[in-house]
Amino acid sequence: MERCAVITVSDRAAAGDREDLSGPAIVDALAAAGYDATVTVVPDGELSVAAALRVALAGGARLVVTTGGTGVGPRDRTPEATREVIERDLPGIAELLRAEGRTHSAHAALSRGLAGVTAATDTRLPALVVNLPGSPTAAREGIEILLELLPHILDQLDGGDH
Repeated sequence: MERCAVITVSDRAAAGDREDLSGPAIVDALAAAGYDATVTVVPDGELSVAAALRVALAGGARLVVTTGGTGVGPRDRTPEATREVIERDLPGIAELLRAEGRTHSAHAALSRGLAGVTAATDTRLPALVVNLPGSPTAAREGIEILLELLPHILDQLDGGDH
């Protein structure tokens, strides 16, 4: 069973002022598809997100999904933190998530979310990292799209044939 990590990026959820609905929704969808997933909540900002991404990857996660911090607010820095850990962009995934999201809400066009893969190291396999919006509805819609692609992406990262 592949290990997955979900990182909810929210100042209010991290402070306990708001319940995290997006992270658990993603974890539930991953678990229903047979993946081992956990959720961590961190405040907005590049440093906190980058640190959480590195911890998840060091822990062996093959998929790391963030939810939140992809908009245009001053503390929305999730894409910048993600850029620090990915080796190669997968712009088609981010484009697909935005395009599908726009069928439900024009606000999906505001997402700056990224998707990409990390490099393999001596201590870990490569992983897929994807930024989803913080809205629980958008997060659920996004993970459903990712679940269609995930087996093939992980196979490719492990050297599988096209």
